[in-house]
Amino acid sequence: MQAGVITIFPEIFSTITRFGTIRKAIESNLFEFKSFDIRDYASDRRRTVDARPYGGGPGMILMPEPLAACIDYAKQSVGGPVIFLTPRGERFDQKMAEELAQVPKFTLVCGRYEGIDERIIKTRVDQEVSIGDYVISGGEFAALVLLDAVVRLLPGVLGNKESAHQDSFSNGMLEGPHYTRPEKFEGLDVPRVLLSGNHQEIKKWRHQQALDWTRKRRPDLEGNYNQYR
Repeated sequence: MQAGVITIFPEIFSTITRFGTIRKAIESNLFEFKSFDIRDYASDRRRTVDARPYGGGPGMILMPEPLAACIDYAKQSVGGPVIFLTPRGERFDQKMAEELAQVPKFTLVCGRYEGIDERIIKTRVDQEVSIGDYVISGGEFAALVLLDAVVRLLPGVLGNKESAHQDSFSNGMLEGPHYTRPEKFEGLDVPRVLLSGNHQEIKKWRHQQALDWTRKRRPDLEGNYNQYR
């Protein structure tokens, strides 16, 4: 997989090549990452990429000319659909992560300030995506979330291929509780079924725990987890 990220802060993404799952994917030649600095496509000496919005209002807007030039170059370099990270986009979830894991190439556009010129969205963007109903400082942090969620699903990235299939949301439910050594901790015991060696009973227990946790903490998922009863 190849992914490009368009941003005014490319240094934010230097960390993903040094830690965790994405680093492992890059070192294993399963994932290639490129960042593109919008300021490199500004036309003035000050590398200006933002301006006041027409019609007034607070904040600044990313200008269309440098952003368009940056996107056009990224599409030649990386290719694939262009995804703009914005609060008004389609909600990102595990299903979308699984779908993007099947896309060999894509480019993420990170907004800043009050957003980007709407004409860029009309002429350059293929999909708008939101990671949740809240506001953060810029699309860079949303891009990091999306990339991590997608790259870990690539075959060969995780040490155990079953790990991703057992994660929360992968089967419509939250994941149940986990326990490890010691058997007793501050007066609390590991559930006996997990020590029984009966894998069928353990599977049933974990399934019921996942149902109970989902019903209690995320009742909005009931339409999903009912099919797994």
